[in-house]
Amino acid sequence: MKWTSLNPRWTNWQGKRVWVVGASSGIGAALARNLLRRGASVALSARRIDALQAVAADLPTAWIVPLDVTDPAAWDASHRTLRQEWEAIDLIVFCAAEYRPLRPWDIRADQVRKTVEVNLNSVYYGLEVVLPGLLSQQSGGIAVIASIAGYLGLPNATVYGPTKAALINLAELLYTELHAKGLGVYLINPGFVKTRLTAANSFPMPALQTPEAAAEAIVDGLARGRFEIDFPKRFTRLLKFASLLPYRLRLAALQRVTGIS
Repeated sequence: MKWTSLNPRWTNWQGKRVWVVGASSGIGAALARNLLRRGASVALSARRIDALQAVAADLPTAWIVPLDVTDPAAWDASHRTLRQEWEAIDLIVFCAAEYRPLRPWDIRADQVRKTVEVNLNSVYYGLEVVLPGLLSQQSGGIAVIASIAGYLGLPNATVYGPTKAALINLAELLYTELHAKGLGVYLINPGFVKTRLTAANSFPMPALQTPEAAAEAIVDGLARGRFEIDFPKRFTRLLKFASLLPYRLRLAALQRVTGIS
């Protein structure tokens, strides 16, 4: 049996129209710069216009489209702006994320609401506006940045982890529903990446990567047509193995590794 790519391969970015949502910093900013250098036309979206301007500096094919991802009406307005200029979108990348280290006994409703809105609900808002066009053209792709935090119930990720687990589930069902309709769906599960979000962590972060290295891994995965793009492998493979253990072993291992008893 010959194995083939689960998704279309993105090997030539010249002229491709890519909407990177959450492009003001971290992985989103690094990915936008990477794709712009490869010749793609990239729309950069986030709330912080000054940060988007910094990302777009000296990159003439960058296009700043401010967007509050938690506002469904803003999604509709931004999408209409893009369609007027581009007519169609080839790839949308959902990068927006909210994270705060949180233990169960520190749960606060306002923080829960914000994290769920940014990490999960915003993806649904975006899908509502982009899917009709992608289905009509029967081509293009959807890339969702989740996290290895979605593999297991990890400490400090009381809200963040469940939202990322939901995105993993969502990407799987999107692939099942949309692959036959000509669309690619790409699930991106990074390990620890040095960003303003992970700067809040007070614990050692194994295999910590730069945003630029993360962007390169994503582009490589897209070029290979992978469904799941996870990195760095030396870390993600360990967590995947742990996720396959029976709960008695898995939970004991988590307590031992994290020092929680």
